Amino acid sequence: MSGVRLEGIVKAYGAVQVEHGIDLEVQEKEFVVLVGPSGCGKSTTLRMIAGLEEISDGDLTIDGRHVNRVAPKDRDVAMVFQNYALYPHLNVAENIAFGLRIRKESKEQIAESVEEVGNILGLTPYLERRPADLSGGQRQRVAMGRAIVRRPKVFLFDEPLSNLDAKLRTQMRAEIKRLHKRLGVTSIYVTHDQVEAMTLADRIVVMHDGRIEQIGSPMDLFLNPANTFVAGFLGSPPMNMVKATIVAGDQGPVAELDGQRIQLQQIPSLTNAVGQQVTLGIRPEFVSVADQNDPNMINLDVDLVETLGSEALIHANLQGETFVIRTDTVGQMHILDGISGFTIDPKLIKVFDAKTGEALPGQVVAQ
Repeated sequence: MSGVRLEGIVKAYGAVQVEHGIDLEVQEKEFVVLVGPSGCGKSTTLRMIAGLEEISDGDLTIDGRHVNRVAPKDRDVAMVFQNYALYPHLNVAENIAFGLRIRKESKEQIAESVEEVGNILGLTPYLERRPADLSGGQRQRVAMGRAIVRRPKVFLFDEPLSNLDAKLRTQMRAEIKRLHKRLGVTSIYVTHDQVEAMTLADRIVVMHDGRIEQIGSPMDLFLNPANTFVAGFLGSPPMNMVKATIVAGDQGPVAELDGQRIQLQQIPSLTNAVGQQVTLGIRPEFVSVADQNDPNMINLDVDLVETLGSEALIHANLQGETFVIRTDTVGQMHILDGISGFTIDPKLIKVFDAKTGEALPGQVVAQ
């Protein structure tokens, strides 16, 4: 089983501890994405798996083998870096074959492997070119080819698309996804881009300040964030956060804010939280533009409307905080500028403790 297990992994530089007991199990053939802001520890975690950083404490196993003290070259992993790291004096075929030559494989085996990888990545027409004669996307494919040709047990990707423009990033995301589906190799991918995480991952690991905040499928983390950090990090635009107080209503608990009330779910954790200060998490996509006569409408002050083709982003103020609504434009352009409120299904509102930021229990949005 070519899985990866991290148990209580700690990283310290002298007296400064930057990772605080990372526990993670990556299953065989799984594509796991580590995501979080700069400085959260995701790249350090990847480098410890690769053997490029020493583990201060804890246990790391790859394919069932304890590898804390195993040299990088003996871990049977292949890493794709952000900066490509290609040899400028070698052509594409020679760059891809470099690792095989170091292993002293036969010329026939090397030629066969390079041809196969060239076909997989669409690099066959460029095998005689040097890196300087390639586009950014082609260089990244060469870097991936150099990793693939080794047939490792685990692929490690360290922000491989950061140097590409938006269009190329979209294309390369699709190529990486297809490649993983074709090869079925266990893969761990690091990025700060939550769009990459959502589109590529089987499971996402959200990190913050050297700790894991939540692990789950992309949609589970999007719909059911464990805390306000995860809620605010995943999603574009991010989840709206609104301060409120839970009070008793005629039909169960309601959130009171700025003299207005929003109906909440009738579940024990919310019913028992009457009088508690909370933070409401409301996804821009889940909000419905309200009719002026709707008795459940929440009033807000609209600042501007961004039209993005098939959809629009409505920027408004609620309790002095920015509140964003994402809505369709088709059939609604005539009313977008006149919007003054919204409604939302109580089941789509996430309620977090205002002090701890943790989601109150029992709130589950079905996928």
